[in-house]
Amino acid sequence: MSGSEAHVGPKLELDDVHKSYGDKRVLNGIDLSIADQEVICLIGPSGCGKSTLLRCVDLLDPINGGEIRLDGEAITARGVDANEVRRRIGIVFQSYNLFPHMSVLDNVTLGPRRALGIERAEAEARAMELLERFGLADKANDYPNRMSGGQNQRAAIVRSLMGDPEILLLDEVTSALDPELVGEVLSVIRDLADRGLTMVLATHEMGFARDVASRVCFLHEGRVLEAAPPAELFGAPQHDRTKQFLARVIEAGRL
Repeated sequence: MSGSEAHVGPKLELDDVHKSYGDKRVLNGIDLSIADQEVICLIGPSGCGKSTLLRCVDLLDPINGGEIRLDGEAITARGVDANEVRRRIGIVFQSYNLFPHMSVLDNVTLGPRRALGIERAEAEARAMELLERFGLADKANDYPNRMSGGQNQRAAIVRSLMGDPEILLLDEVTSALDPELVGEVLSVIRDLADRGLTMVLATHEMGFARDVASRVCFLHEGRVLEAAPPAELFGAPQHDRTKQFLARVIEAGRL
């Protein structure tokens, strides 16, 4: 699969994407076009398909219909090398998935050394640069059980950045954290947005979505019901279901 240098058009496209688990239909015709350097926040009630959408983009779950394209090339076509796609699209989950028996440095360098064949010294130099940027250089030799949830989540983000992905997917990365730790993870994501990394985030952090997103997409029953810049979607939503959802968010004091 070629890189993006010669491509003119959306960075990532989802065209009528469907996904079911048995009889349960989760994605019901997702249409979404994402430009290079855009930050897209996916919001909506639990079960609306946000996490499944991200898993399908990273080819962790096969789609049942439609097409997903990266730089105009169908990554969901038969015969596509999923590992090659994942080198270009990183993903971070709400559970950090760090190996408890390995130091932070070993956790974040394992993938590049095993999957990409990068020499240990080169991988560790890259890792230390990223750990320094995100305030974790002094934790390089610590184990996950000696760190806070926020530090573990930052380490998981560093791990996803080791391969220098073109797109980063983040799936509710603050939902498992204590409230006082949420801010440190959001500051890392804000820094990545400021640096121009294309990102798609499933999030319940409405204030953060309002401040950082290029566009906010409201998902309902497996579809993108409404998508607009944050000021427009939060300030003047068009659909009754979006209005109902946001009213509950405001009532709960989360916007």
